[in-house]
Amino acid sequence: MTMPSAQKPLKIGTRGSPLALAQAFETRSRLMAAHGLSEDSCEIVIIKTTGDDRALIAADRPLKEIGGKGLFTKEIEDALLSGEIDIAVHSMKDMPVEQPAGLIIDCYLPREDVRDAFVSPVAASLGDLREGAVVGTSSLRRRAQLAHRRPDLKLVEFRGNVQTRLKKLNDGLAAATFLALAGLNRLGMAHAAAAPIEVEDMLPAVAQGAIGVERRESCTLAGGLLAAIHDRPTAERITAERAFLATLEGSCQTPIAGLAVHEPTGLWLRGEILRPDGSEVIAGERRFNAADAAEAGADLARELLAQAPHGFFDWR
Repeated sequence: MTMPSAQKPLKIGTRGSPLALAQAFETRSRLMAAHGLSEDSCEIVIIKTTGDDRALIAADRPLKEIGGKGLFTKEIEDALLSGEIDIAVHSMKDMPVEQPAGLIIDCYLPREDVRDAFVSPVAASLGDLREGAVVGTSSLRRRAQLAHRRPDLKLVEFRGNVQTRLKKLNDGLAAATFLALAGLNRLGMAHAAAAPIEVEDMLPAVAQGAIGVERRESCTLAGGLLAAIHDRPTAERITAERAFLATLEGSCQTPIAGLAVHEPTGLWLRGEILRPDGSEVIAGERRFNAADAAEAGADLARELLAQAPHGFFDWR
């Protein structure tokens, strides 16, 4: 295997947000440590996506109205397919369940904290928020979960990267918001969280806290390099969760939560689907061996769908 060098570096594609860059730098650091590479043998390539432009133009509109998750991956995957970059680093929470032909994700970094973080300058916890308080979030899952637990709250659209959302909060546009604790940790901003939300209280998004590295299926060089930093336990968990999501045909337009964890005898998957207004939650769980992760995730999804009445995901 010909190793990357300063003359022919491995090109790592990413979006340009601070969090996306932090994830790309983490990937580069792990590759350098695993293969004894110099920093200039791994080049970070920032790719602007359609979603970045539309998100700025329509910052007060839900993501589902401007095109969904795929808007933040298309240009990166096009660059991967064309050979402009060699690998692409993604937050798996934000990845569509289907990939373009010729691309695969078979490398996951060790998973970060999966919990949501409650962020507020005026309250120490969700329970401390006054009745009718304004809470900002762009996540349909969080909106539905919050509406289910605290129907008195006023929920408003709150999009943008971590820094943008924190500024909106400090500007008084809302009393609180929620961010992935994994993102805050990776940015060195864990102090911004008033408190973590335990998964028993708010089940996280599918694949929250996980970084996936995408490559061309035909590129054996990238495959060999990435194999050395692949975390199998994370892959087993994400396989179950994304099979659950795929069977539900889940996207950013449907409130879905799911989390798989390892136990001494195998894995435990919890999943839930919610009406968009939070008026109803259908939940279930499965315990299984790692080899059965994909089937277990799909089976749990089928069980929940069978319990959901017609129009369960419709917006009212």
